[in-house]
Amino acid sequence: MLGLNKLRLLLPLLAYVTLAQGSLRIRNISDRSKRTVSNQFSDSQRTGVTEWTSWFNIDHPGGNGDYERLEAIRFYYRERVCSRPTAIEARTTDWVTAADTGEVVHSSLEKGFWCINKEQPKGSICSNYHVRFQCPPVQSYWTEWSEWGPCSTTACSDVGIQVRQRKCLSSQPMPLLFVPACQGHHSERRECSTPQCTAKWSPWGHWGMCTVTCGGGQRTRRRTCVRTSASVQCIGRSVEVQKCGKTPCPAKCQLVCEEGHPNEDCSLCVCEDRVLHGDVHSVTGVPVEGARVSLGTHSKALHAQTNVKGEFMLAGVCSSSATSIIVKKEKYVPTTVSTSTNTTGSSRLKAVLRSTEKPYIVKHPEDKVRYEGGRVLFCCSATGSPKPSKYYWYHNGTLLDRKIYKYEEDLALQDLKFEHSGEYYCKTSNPAGSIKSSVASLSVIAKGTPACNSTPEAHLIRLPLDCVQPGTESKYYNAGRCPHNKCAGSLEFDMRCRDGAGFCCGVQSMESRVIDCGSYSLPIRVVTQCVCQKCMQPTVIVRGRVVAADNNEPLRFGHIYIGKERVGTTGYQGGFTLKISQDTQRLVVNFVDPTEKFLNTPKVFIFDKKSGSIYHDVKVMRKQKPIDINSRETNVIDLGEIKGEDPIGQLVIPPNSFHKDTGEVYEGTVKASVTFIDPRNITTAAATPGDLNFVDDEGDMLPLRTYGMFSVDFRDNSSNKVLGAGAVQVLLDTQHVKMQEHIPQMKLWSLNPDTGVWEEESEFSYSTTAADGHGRSKREERTFLIGNMEIRERRLFNLDVPESRRCYVKVRAYMSDKFLPTEQLEGVVITLINLEPKPGYSSNPRAWGRFDSVITGPNGACLPAFCDAMRPDAYTAYVTAMLNGEELEAAPSTPKMNPNIIGVSQPYLEKLDYQRSDHKDSALKKTAFKINLAKPNQNNLDETNGPIYPYQSMIACENAPIDANHFRFFRVEKDKYEYNVVPFEENDLTSWTGDYLSWWPNPQEFRACFIKVRIHGQKEVMVRSRNHGGTHPQTKNKLYGIRDIRSTRDMREANTSAACLEFKCSGMLYDQSVVDRSLISVLPQGNCRRIHVNNLLQEYLIKHPPFTQSNGSHSFTMMAPVDPLGHNYGIYTVTDQNPRVAKEIAIGRCFDGTSDGFSREMKSDSGVALTFSCPERKINRQSLFQRLQTNPGQTLSQMARDMRDSQGEQRQRSATQVVFPSEQRGRGRSRRISPGARRTVPVRAQQYQ
Repeated sequence: MLGLNKLRLLLPLLAYVTLAQGSLRIRNISDRSKRTVSNQFSDSQRTGVTEWTSWFNIDHPGGNGDYERLEAIRFYYRERVCSRPTAIEARTTDWVTAADTGEVVHSSLEKGFWCINKEQPKGSICSNYHVRFQCPPVQSYWTEWSEWGPCSTTACSDVGIQVRQRKCLSSQPMPLLFVPACQGHHSERRECSTPQCTAKWSPWGHWGMCTVTCGGGQRTRRRTCVRTSASVQCIGRSVEVQKCGKTPCPAKCQLVCEEGHPNEDCSLCVCEDRVLHGDVHSVTGVPVEGARVSLGTHSKALHAQTNVKGEFMLAGVCSSSATSIIVKKEKYVPTTVSTSTNTTGSSRLKAVLRSTEKPYIVKHPEDKVRYEGGRVLFCCSATGSPKPSKYYWYHNGTLLDRKIYKYEEDLALQDLKFEHSGEYYCKTSNPAGSIKSSVASLSVIAKGTPACNSTPEAHLIRLPLDCVQPGTESKYYNAGRCPHNKCAGSLEFDMRCRDGAGFCCGVQSMESRVIDCGSYSLPIRVVTQCVCQKCMQPTVIVRGRVVAADNNEPLRFGHIYIGKERVGTTGYQGGFTLKISQDTQRLVVNFVDPTEKFLNTPKVFIFDKKSGSIYHDVKVMRKQKPIDINSRETNVIDLGEIKGEDPIGQLVIPPNSFHKDTGEVYEGTVKASVTFIDPRNITTAAATPGDLNFVDDEGDMLPLRTYGMFSVDFRDNSSNKVLGAGAVQVLLDTQHVKMQEHIPQMKLWSLNPDTGVWEEESEFSYSTTAADGHGRSKREERTFLIGNMEIRERRLFNLDVPESRRCYVKVRAYMSDKFLPTEQLEGVVITLINLEPKPGYSSNPRAWGRFDSVITGPNGACLPAFCDAMRPDAYTAYVTAMLNGEELEAAPSTPKMNPNIIGVSQPYLEKLDYQRSDHKDSALKKTAFKINLAKPNQNNLDETNGPIYPYQSMIACENAPIDANHFRFFRVEKDKYEYNVVPFEENDLTSWTGDYLSWWPNPQEFRACFIKVRIHGQKEVMVRSRNHGGTHPQTKNKLYGIRDIRSTRDMREANTSAACLEFKCSGMLYDQSVVDRSLISVLPQGNCRRIHVNNLLQEYLIKHPPFTQSNGSHSFTMMAPVDPLGHNYGIYTVTDQNPRVAKEIAIGRCFDGTSDGFSREMKSDSGVALTFSCPERKINRQSLFQRLQTNPGQTLSQMARDMRDSQGEQRQRSATQVVFPSEQRGRGRSRRISPGARRTVPVRAQQYQ
């Protein structure tokens, strides 16, 4: 026995030593226990076992092999892997241990796990592995606090921070790197202050020299203000001036020139025989033509101008002294350069001009809540070229006095009062334009007022379908909730730009109650009191997939940029995941294709800070195939290639317009690729770069209406280097602009890829020319709008018009087609595509003009759109809705338009002409609707209650009550129900409550578990899971929740369906102290009998006690597995930072029956855990209704005979009974039935058969 113990202790050490020496050849070993040991590569230093991490799979065996590097896993999953794992386990995606594969694999606790294809036997490659790690146990404690450190600031009259610290030590002798983290903070901070600032004058200095020797001058003396801070000033002047040099001067100029002679105004020296040669280029090296050159002493005078090569000459500039030269040009930042001195007699100067860029806010002020008498800091910062230097702050739309508030970029408010409450925003500008920040609100609460209302607000949760409360017959129960509003908590330091996590109203206490459902009862945890506490901040995730707009080909391994920083890469199927900072206000993501097959596409993503995750289906345009053009000739390229129709416009490139990045003119063959996003093709709307917004002169972001966008790519035919082009003309055919008021407003715009904002390039002018029409028999004169541009750094351009006729459209999303107010969905992406006006108002009803998306909140969503008050059908729109990649259905418009279902009352509904996408063709999808965008008439009462609101009524739209008109979408997921004892809304992660009975124990990591149940039977069956605590002392035999799901028909196999049923995962509870093995009961509802259990699952449950015996054949009971078993067991487990995403992935794998696939079609023959037989019950006798249908005459005659017989029996009974008083008689008649009557009923029932 002692020898076995020694062997058990030595095995992990031997495995570790073997791995350290090199590769490990894993062979099949018959003993299962030996296979387990060889699969877990552990550290001999470990002193205990804790729960393993999630499984990771970041590579596939394509290429050189499968590399599950620890460094890469930490890059993608960061804190989910501890700094020094003590063990590693590897399995294939088919759940085969590494030991059982017979493959050559490598493993290291420092590097991870890897398998190399060329090391495997011929004809085979590595399997697809996933790995997990084990971390050391927690055994640590804190030392005593140190003394408070020095104040962080040394400036006077300032407030700083003092810090004290403590150390985390291990209670066991362990190496320093193995010491686990203690619970709590290792440091504490408090405020400290310094002495008041002072300012005193020094003694006066000596008088200086006189400024002139004659003609009257001045001399000065100075004194210095000795102060301890720049915030205080000395009283009085620092300089005294005295007149001197009163002797009259001769009229001759006194300027002494080493070379040349003074000019007429005696301001500088002039050398008649000297010439200054200069070159002016852009940042990219392109010559800048038409730049104005002037001398520093005469900045407003024009002395020279650059030619087409960016060169200029300035006569009379001496080379023996430095001279300041100022270079200016429109749309460039002015620059000042100085000539260098030399003795050669000639001088040369080079100047570089940077393009101006409008300012862009990178730091916005944030919402704050403070007590009266406190203080607050709002911060604002902007970029631009040149960078803005002056900021203006506004309170409730009124400019704050800079002298009173003494602000620059940041606004500090002291001694807050109630009148300080309201909205604040900043504004800044540079020569290119202005910009405003987003609005931040400040709430000032009176002292002594509770930070938040302790009484919970009403929150109705839906009960199971079979739960009806006696007396009320209600299907809902008020569980209460605390509004996640910001409140005035106790901050460590209140003068930060961002309050960190901040404080919000949250749950302070809950109580357990029991809901009477009639035939059974349900436990529930109800919120009883709210309190101000630190906010729970979900991890904000943006996910999606990038595919081509034409055929959905994925953008594989594309580069993802936010600003100038590369933040990730798309996957093999085009998928991507981005973690977004909580202080992000506007998210601009640029997708770059390294293979140059698709256009580089900047996208402005909307995201949801409450639900934590949002999904975007990103479309990108395929690049147009390049054509060869001669750079020495005039080239014309059409914009728009709709078959049978004229192009929308043309690019006209004059000869010798192309240039290299050095500025040298390119003379040769150019590979030209011009890709046009044609608004006449509605499928291109989703590929729109940016968000079609611009910033006006006041700094407000406003919408644009597009007539087409194009991307240009010019390259050297031989070296494939990018070429620029100057003086390019853009022609827009006015036949495509039938809205005449748009023609004078039309402008050419370019996209700033870092900000996603369109900036003006040039205006258009009229020109008439002869052109060939596509499909026309002769040439005809047409009117074009002509704009001019230079192709420099930016390569995306737009033909747009600012549109002032704007409205908002109110849309809500629901859990089902019952459209219950309590079942609204948050986090749904609603998209509206503005369509071209109909014929008679414009040329083409298929064309689109704008593309907008908004996320639904607790009160739906308001989408911006173009509208018209004169004609209801002037503008139309398509509206769609998507939740985590799943399309929602719109309210139906056929067979009859029902205002109660659509959500809009008559007669306004008829005016809007609502039509779902399948209105005329039932074969089409039901996931969109089309409406007229008729601007509401405020004098018509029927049009003042939504669903379309004037642009000035945005607040009314956002705050509209649930009974106001609105359009509706719903989730097509019938017969699905989820009940949590501790209520939680998965679309609002801030609603999570820390409780032992919480379905999700960790608000930062959500683990979804599903079991696949196959049903043999003609009909789909409802399947329920009841989830109880199994082994944890706080939750044992207590209900976590209920899940109901109807099985889905397998279209490939007759009389077979399957259900992917969610159950409560085993694992740590919210206190992270003890693992709970959840007790799961699977209950098909109906005439069902269990006929098979997955053999591997049964074996696992037996070998991992406690084992629960399923007594009845109509259900199945188990202790939920701790391990993520996989499809071979019929169990599907996915861990993610968002619960909805985790469940969507797990359901997709469950439908597909694999551990790494995804499907929306049920495959009932693979990856199944349980099988039930659910035959239909045979009906032995017909009901009364059925008999009336098949033989009405005979049935009515039989009913008449039965009634006569029944009356005769009653008369006989009444004659033999004793007469009671009137009160007792009624009760006796209702209670007593003669034995003869009881026997008669079944006999007659048999006769009915």
